[in-house]
Amino acid sequence: MGPQEVLGQTTRLASSSALLQVLFRAVTFALNAFALRYLSRELIGVVNVRLTLLYSTVVFLAREAFRRACLSGSAKRNWTKTINLLWLTVPLGVFWSVCLSLVWLHLLEVPDPSVVPHYQAGVVAFGLSAIIELLGEPFWVLAQAHLFVRLKVIAESLSVLSKCVLTVVLVVLYPQWGLYIFCLAQLLYTSVLVLCYVIYFVTFLGSPEATKKSFPVARMKSLLPNLVEDETFVNWKEARLTWSFFKQSFLKQILTEGERYVMTFLNVLNFGDQGVYDIVNNLGSLVARFIFLPIEESFYVFFAKVLERGKSVKDQKKDDVAMAANVLESLLKLVLLTGLTITVFGYAYSQLALDIYGGSMLSSGTGPDLLRCYSLYVLFLAVNGVTECFTFALMCKEEVDRYNFVMLALSFTFLCISYFLTHWHGSVGFILANCFNMGIRIAHSIHYIYAYFKESTYRPLTGLLPSPFLVLIYIISGVITGFSEVFFCCDKGWMARLIHVSMGALCFGTTIVTMFCTERKLIHFVRRQFLPRYLKKGS
Repeated sequence: MGPQEVLGQTTRLASSSALLQVLFRAVTFALNAFALRYLSRELIGVVNVRLTLLYSTVVFLAREAFRRACLSGSAKRNWTKTINLLWLTVPLGVFWSVCLSLVWLHLLEVPDPSVVPHYQAGVVAFGLSAIIELLGEPFWVLAQAHLFVRLKVIAESLSVLSKCVLTVVLVVLYPQWGLYIFCLAQLLYTSVLVLCYVIYFVTFLGSPEATKKSFPVARMKSLLPNLVEDETFVNWKEARLTWSFFKQSFLKQILTEGERYVMTFLNVLNFGDQGVYDIVNNLGSLVARFIFLPIEESFYVFFAKVLERGKSVKDQKKDDVAMAANVLESLLKLVLLTGLTITVFGYAYSQLALDIYGGSMLSSGTGPDLLRCYSLYVLFLAVNGVTECFTFALMCKEEVDRYNFVMLALSFTFLCISYFLTHWHGSVGFILANCFNMGIRIAHSIHYIYAYFKESTYRPLTGLLPSPFLVLIYIISGVITGFSEVFFCCDKGWMARLIHVSMGALCFGTTIVTMFCTERKLIHFVRRQFLPRYLKKGS
């Protein structure tokens, strides 16, 4: 598969992922807003912070390094050894699940049983769900490496949708079940996710389509651990790279979920405040999950396939370097403008969004300030996702090891800053600490990208420089919507709210029109790469 084909498949994967996730997440968004009226803040805090942290930590530590290592390089490899390596995620997941569940049960503060009952059952269920999800890891990596466009999105969307439907039904019918509701929903989520992959490969392997694509695996038996006669059980190069990424992933997990670790282990917020923080955090990260994450995951595969890991720009093919540089520049501009738009308009519409979504429980107190700060944090998330996906796709093993020391220092600094900022400014301090953390990571990635392209004629970092006129429009829009919020939102009736929304819509439309006029190269990239099917339909 040539670089242009890889780019086409990658952008199709990213755009399909984003569009399908928006569709399914919109449904779950509405279901969660409904269920929110039936739940206490304390229950939300225990489920979404304490138990979800257990699940995400087990899954991340058990599989992230394997994913990074096994998705590097060409899809043409000894897949038997790669699959053998991937199955090691299951015993590793069992180890982490048992160890961390004991910590969650015996070393951390246990919620008041009269407020949040069945805590012990929740720990066991969420730990078990992590192990179930790891059973599908070989299928996920195989699908991602071969750029299966719809499988990943449909599997994740169906699992999330089934989880939300079951949660809403049980919350309405049996609210007294408490944590049992979320235990059943979590187990259903991971079971549906794994079953989707298994069912797909059962029907795909051995089919004419698989034969036509020269798929490297012919039978389901080949997706189980297999001994290769007179050869090693795993590819030791991949295994060593996995160990390097494991050390890095351990630190990255602390940075990614740092505020939850501080909440969980240092008790700086009660369970009710943790619940409000998590709801706001989920609302603020919607765009990151819808758009930025699919782009980051898909284009990590693109950069890893087009450019060879560990080689300088002079040793790469010139056409491949040109394509990678142009794609990186356009991606940086795309996520930067998306992040700026969210930052500018998110500030003036945070309180209104929270009031509509969760009522006074969210729109009063610290909720609006949290979401405003998160709007700024989204900008950092946007830029960091693309810069890191390029950096991690090109780093050699030695560079990954060196970066681990940077992550170690950053992890310690981040935890300290989170602790002190939280004491100074409450839960808002977590988001400010995250902004600092992302800023340092962006600076490191930008330095790497600048050094990588220094000896070439390409300067992809210009993607971080928007048009001055567009920046002026952003500033004017921010001022207008800020004054609109003061005069029309949010306790002056629905007519005033409607005026506030209309002012925002007018400013947003002006911003989009200006973007089309000043960022023609970006618009051409989006039309050519992300929307080809829709343009063909309209032509």
